[in-house]
Amino acid sequence: MEFLKVENLCKVYGKDENQVIALDNVSLTIEKGDFTAIIGSSGSGKSTLLHAIAGVDVPTSGKIYLDGQDVYAGSNESLAIFRRRQVGLIYQFNNLIPTLNVVENITLPILMDRRKVNRERLEDLLELLGLKERRTHLPNQLSGGQQQRVAIGRALMNAPAVMLADEPTGALDSRNGHEIIRLLKESNKKYGQTLILVTHDENIALQADRIITIADGNVVGDERQVSQA
Repeated sequence: MEFLKVENLCKVYGKDENQVIALDNVSLTIEKGDFTAIIGSSGSGKSTLLHAIAGVDVPTSGKIYLDGQDVYAGSNESLAIFRRRQVGLIYQFNNLIPTLNVVENITLPILMDRRKVNRERLEDLLELLGLKERRTHLPNQLSGGQQQRVAIGRALMNAPAVMLADEPTGALDSRNGHEIIRLLKESNKKYGQTLILVTHDENIALQADRIITIADGNVVGDERQVSQA
């Protein structure tokens, strides 16, 4: 079932001789529950595409529909609500609040949205992420891999419609990187959420159901993978 639709998306930075075309009439669709990897070299436009889908980077032209909703059709307030409630965004660097413990960092988006924390979901996430015994630890008391798990928990806590990960293993060693990808795949299957991951690492991309290749702001490859065991 079509869940995400990107239609003739363009993103242009600068003007005249300083103009840079980051996305050039990109169109694609992604099905609900799919794990899709977007790959490309530095400057290819892959992160720009991800941030446009997330509602973070407003496109110059074109449309993005998530579950039938035109992401950029409403007000700035409605766009902010969309980002908070429909999108789970994971970056290369975890951006945790250093004075908050694991549980406080994970539940922060819920509290900022003035909503009640779903304690059952919180405990489920702590179990999934292997953080039950670290729940009261501050970020500086955690390893890099554990910090990134907290970031994943924070992104999942809202039960978002789509998870977007921008080079989530880029700051980790290979062992922790593999563990983060395993956890993202597990959460994708457990919660049935659509997962879109940007990476330059082809080995990571091969873990996905589908690989979309971006070059010079264009989709130049689109391949569905054989089902992973």
